Amino acid sequence: MKQKRAAANETDVTTNQPADDYALGYTDAEQDRLVRQAALIAPITERLFRQAGIGRGYRVLDLGSGMGDVSMLVARLVGTSGEVVGIERDVRSIEQAKARVAAAGLRNVSFVNTDANNLPTDQLFDAAVGRLILTFLPDPISVLRSVARLLQPGGVLAFQEPSLKPMLTLGSALPLWSRLLHSIHETLLHSGANPEMGLELYRIFQEVGLPAPNMHLEIPLGSDPGFARIISDLFFSLLPLAHRHGVSLEELGDFDTLQDRLCAEIARANTVVSFAGLVGVWSRKRNG
Repeated sequence: MKQKRAAANETDVTTNQPADDYALGYTDAEQDRLVRQAALIAPITERLFRQAGIGRGYRVLDLGSGMGDVSMLVARLVGTSGEVVGIERDVRSIEQAKARVAAAGLRNVSFVNTDANNLPTDQLFDAAVGRLILTFLPDPISVLRSVARLLQPGGVLAFQEPSLKPMLTLGSALPLWSRLLHSIHETLLHSGANPEMGLELYRIFQEVGLPAPNMHLEIPLGSDPGFARIISDLFFSLLPLAHRHGVSLEELGDFDTLQDRLCAEIARANTVVSFAGLVGVWSRKRNG
């Protein structure tokens, strides 16, 4: 049973993305997980953007727009006098994002099919944002330097990136949950992702010529099956990479019962588990 689940996930990723590409892939299951994850962390993201001063009339670039959740959140902040342009390299994600934007009745959002290394250079923005995107980029400094060039003087750069260290520490009292988190962490490291990108942005923002950023850390907590499933489904999205890189998974047991066993462990302990630490970072481009 365990191997059958793994094989099915590998087929999905082979179909939807080339090898050694984006770690989480573009499967239907992963896109569904992203929408659920977006609903969980939306209030934290909105607080960041409001603190950064993003508001009515702003023209905003959304880097790695995915299923469109951040773009839609920003579209409501900037209102009908503002505009959001989402940058996304996966065509199928753009198609679904467009449908979701239309269903939400938003008319101030558009999407460009390109990647972070080929940003449009014929237009300037009042703000650039991104969520859980820089951690997966091989050269985030180069990308942020390009993004900063697209900002008006005084424009704001606001990103939300992870720190997994708090989640690993907080989960250490639950053996199965802890093993799952360490498997995710190890696989991300093998993929080339940076699970501590959030904390590194203090240095990186300054390296690209921005003032030292404002920063804060928030950690969602929960105990219900839906909360735990977001993390276990993240593991299943990473499963093909874990196999490819030889990550030891035997201690997790049967994958088909993993979710139920995780929920039972959390319930027995009568405790909460955590999402990744979300590091909110923002700074304004210098005038002149």
